[in-house]
Amino acid sequence: MSKHLQHDLDRLKKEILAMGALVEEAINRAIASLTQRDAALARQVLEGDDAIDRKEVEVEDLCLKILALHQPVAGDLRYIIAVLKVNNDLERMGDLAQNIAERVTFLAVNEPVPVHLDFTLMVELVRRMVGESLDALVNQDPVLARRVCVQDDEVDRLQKQMFETLQSVMMRDPKAVERAVQVLSVSRHLERIADSATNIAEDIVFMVEGDIIRHRADPARNPPRVKR
Repeated sequence: MSKHLQHDLDRLKKEILAMGALVEEAINRAIASLTQRDAALARQVLEGDDAIDRKEVEVEDLCLKILALHQPVAGDLRYIIAVLKVNNDLERMGDLAQNIAERVTFLAVNEPVPVHLDFTLMVELVRRMVGESLDALVNQDPVLARRVCVQDDEVDRLQKQMFETLQSVMMRDPKAVERAVQVLSVSRHLERIADSATNIAEDIVFMVEGDIIRHRADPARNPPRVKR
């Protein structure tokens, strides 16, 4: 590998990690605004979306530059392809954090839905999946990445449970429909953040092992391939 290629790859790693940090902060703020019913904090999330969009473009431009100038092969090429996909998923996660924040600006100034809703477990699972997917990216850790994939089923289960609860509320109390729909939208956005974290984890496995694990029923049960 030429020193110029290595320099650009090091820069790319720095930029994708910066992108990850921006998105993780947006998600954490969106979650905090939800749990605290804090409209001001939600507005901070909305104001920060432009920075995420700019960083996404910067990372993509750098990937294309490396591909054009260096024509990398094997592991280096796999790494750049994975970064392009991770970059897209991170930007999508930022959009989902913004969507949650938009719902919170409505929910924070209206009465809570008339039913006990505990977002704690879903929130903690989603936060953990995001953090672990980024840790797996930093450390290029396919074992941790596979662990992220396994947790997605539990988030799906919790989202389905939330849907059933809110559906019952809407049938009982027509006046609560608008608020319930907003809360349901929040749970759906959280579930989609978990999906994006899973996508990132799958891309990391591909990056490190060259193994495509998406569409498998249980990626964690497939033995890791020898690193190439």
